[in-house]
Amino acid sequence: MDVLRPTLIKIGGRVYRKNLIREQVYQAEEEEDFCAGPDDCADEPCDAFVVEETEKGFQCRVEAPSPFYKYLIGKKGETKKRLETETRTSISIPKPGIEGEIVITGQHRSGIISARTRIDVLLDSFRKKQPFTHFLSFALNQPAIQERFLQFKEEVLEKCSKDHGVCSSLFQNPAKLHLTLGTLVLLNEREIQKACDLLQRCKEDFVDRITGGKPLAVEVAGVEYMNDDPAMTDVLYAKVRMKDGSDRLQMIADQLVERFVASGLMLKEWDRVKLHATVMNTLFRKDPSAEEGSDATPGKSSFKERESFNGRNILKHFENFYFGEVQLDLVHLSQRFSSDASGYYVTSGQL
Repeated sequence: MDVLRPTLIKIGGRVYRKNLIREQVYQAEEEEDFCAGPDDCADEPCDAFVVEETEKGFQCRVEAPSPFYKYLIGKKGETKKRLETETRTSISIPKPGIEGEIVITGQHRSGIISARTRIDVLLDSFRKKQPFTHFLSFALNQPAIQERFLQFKEEVLEKCSKDHGVCSSLFQNPAKLHLTLGTLVLLNEREIQKACDLLQRCKEDFVDRITGGKPLAVEVAGVEYMNDDPAMTDVLYAKVRMKDGSDRLQMIADQLVERFVASGLMLKEWDRVKLHATVMNTLFRKDPSAEEGSDATPGKSSFKERESFNGRNILKHFENFYFGEVQLDLVHLSQRFSSDASGYYVTSGQL
């Protein structure tokens, strides 16, 4: 790492420098210990959180989902002890499985700020290593779209089933056809509610203004592939565009992601949201419930071996296949690995 260009981490509206973290890897995940040395982050005064003065000194409260407690405690309590010793504070962490607040207490305000800053950096690091639990989506599973998709599947298998890797298991579940705007890691009810509240504010701040309070008429037409070589395709998707030729759908998608990234609920992956609806994916070959991003979780060695398929003939025959028109009027906060009565993902909230 270039010491003149250290990694920057944005937490609570402030930017911190982060030096190299020495990680110790243990067999049992629940005993994983993250070594946070005195130089792992900048202990700079911060107005992004409240430090309260008490009769015995100072204290600060930290909200964190219970799955993260074990990482802050560390193997045999080593991480917690190290933080307390180096910052001269006492850190109270709720019991496993109980949602609550982490409380930092100490004699000196500077020690409280140092401990809080280090805990924030560690929590940010832990979150980036978690697989996503929810995603923002537009549903494209209207009956007419599903019918055309099933026709697409039938014709592809009829004309291209002899091509390498092409088989029925590659196709999306028609009830789950959707546009993904961005993925989130929401680990408790408080975080889910925070995401729902932000969706509502987005509706009031810009979505209603862009849509004029009316559904967006979009067309789902044509197919394209994700990677560089069509003969080695992993993901084939249907293209989505506004029927009136405007960029209003793109504007809503980009601004929603921008707001969620700024709130800390979502990680920024691309400059613009790529509007697409997956119709074929090699992840489905072994796991029909798999979704985009499930083989690319940051920090996890969860790569699944994929068998690509030859998509050249599919692109040749179905390049302009028309899946239909749909009226988009809801953005869903969808729960991963779930199904509701309609077959679509369970909705934790919607706009």
